[in-house]
Amino acid sequence: MAPTAIYTSPDLITPEVKKPLLNGSPCEAVKGPALAIGSLDTAQDGKYQSLVFRLDAQLGQAAERQMLNRLINGAITLAPSSYASIHVLLSPTEYSALLPSLQPLLKQILAGLTPLGTLHLLNLTTGFLSLPHDLTLAGFTIIEAVHDGADPKIVAQRPLPIAMPLPSALPLRRKTDPAKQSSRKALWALTTPSTPTIDAESLLTAADRVRPIPTCEPVTAATPRRKKACKNCSCGLAELEAEEAKTGKVLLLDSDSVVEVGAGDVAKEKLIAAAKAAPKATSSCGNCFLGDAFRCAGCPYLGLPAFNPGEKVEIDIGMDDI
Repeated sequence: MAPTAIYTSPDLITPEVKKPLLNGSPCEAVKGPALAIGSLDTAQDGKYQSLVFRLDAQLGQAAERQMLNRLINGAITLAPSSYASIHVLLSPTEYSALLPSLQPLLKQILAGLTPLGTLHLLNLTTGFLSLPHDLTLAGFTIIEAVHDGADPKIVAQRPLPIAMPLPSALPLRRKTDPAKQSSRKALWALTTPSTPTIDAESLLTAADRVRPIPTCEPVTAATPRRKKACKNCSCGLAELEAEEAKTGKVLLLDSDSVVEVGAGDVAKEKLIAAAKAAPKATSSCGNCFLGDAFRCAGCPYLGLPAFNPGEKVEIDIGMDDI
């Protein structure tokens, strides 16, 4: 793995601890805005004011100042990639109280640093030996850790983002076995080559191929029957209808009255002749002959079958639909 350049401000490192940090080469200073994070205790004893005065003098510009409780409570949020260095100065008691909420604070500080920006934890004691581990988990790279001497501190750095390499080529598809592929298709197919075909014509016999002759059951007068005999009737219905036409009664309907005459009556022939000689009946609407669907509410032909226009309607009393 190629070495990564690490930058820090040499002016903020005391002469007794200043040393090369990477392959014997001195670190270069990072130019940019700085943030000083203090607390109530360090502000009361004057250490925080001394840190701010030293930063202003070394950087040539005023360093931004924030209190730790405002960051923890969410009163302020650091702008992303805004600071070249962030300096945290707390008392040992405040460092101990910060440990439960250290990771959220470190993530916020990491986001506020620019790439290769540095974090300086100052005024530490020997009781905070686990802080480098917490910094590594948060994403920092440890540059310097001084636990002895008059100025114990830890300096960490935000690494450069790692660019993910693009895939050189798409993975090749595996070759499939044609035999296995055909067996899978045959498994889900409705028919398979091994299934024999059946000829439907071979299942028919000579009797099945003979066209059936329509026949009627013998008709009897006591049972219900069809309305009219069919052509070439062989069941006896045609003879029964002819017999009823000779012996049954006939109704002659006129526009004025209804006359019932018996079979063989002399008046029947006279009335039929008179009906044929009478002028054709006319209708006020002209739809009486079409049937009940086209007749008026007071039509005298309601309930009667349709007839030809102008003819007299003759109805046999022996018909089933009367």
